[in-house]
Amino acid sequence: MATILVVDDELGIRGLLSEILSDEGHTVELAEDAADARAVRERLRPDLVLLDIWMPDVDGITLLKEWGAAGMLTMPVIMMSGHGTIDTAVEATKYGASAFLEKPITLQKLLRAVEQALAKPAPRPAANAAPGVLTSHAAIAHEAGAIGGAQPQPPAPTGPQPEQVFDLDRPLREARDAFEKSYFEFHLAKESGSMTRVAEKTGLERTHLYRKLKQLGVDLSRNKRGGLL
Repeated sequence: MATILVVDDELGIRGLLSEILSDEGHTVELAEDAADARAVRERLRPDLVLLDIWMPDVDGITLLKEWGAAGMLTMPVIMMSGHGTIDTAVEATKYGASAFLEKPITLQKLLRAVEQALAKPAPRPAANAAPGVLTSHAAIAHEAGAIGGAQPQPPAPTGPQPEQVFDLDRPLREARDAFEKSYFEFHLAKESGSMTRVAEKTGLERTHLYRKLKQLGVDLSRNKRGGLL
């Protein structure tokens, strides 16, 4: 599997991305700012970088340009932002990003973008690209889920119902696990798979919630439409 560098100034997002990607079999390195990212990039030469745009010292676009100008953009880079626009998506792909993910990031789009980025070589930066090329870049960003507000709303979930029947004639742990699994499956379906909203609803921290779902055997692939981070 791949070595992936996650660059984000938010500890919670770094931790959750690390756990998800590690579960997929990848080796994950973390950096909280551009300085850390430069050091890890030089030391490990990762196969892929997940790079946040808005960071306190040097922003992600600037770091992407820096790597491109220095000939160090030898790996695909997926940009992330909670304030994405079409212009930002086009700029990111123009300077060499392979995809642009808008936060909150869905589990489906995260894993798909990672898979696609690792399956093809890093794109060459094209600062003076023609308008037709920019259109292609925008299409790549749109496919990765970058263009905020332009995505159609997912259909209403048709998952578990609020009223269910449980077999209580069994050990307490088994009965409790069955209830908790149904409880979380119901709320994940109700919130269209949004880990953030389910965490708020249940009062659990997102990383704890993710671990709990994995422990209970909840099939996250059934609820991958909503926001994860």
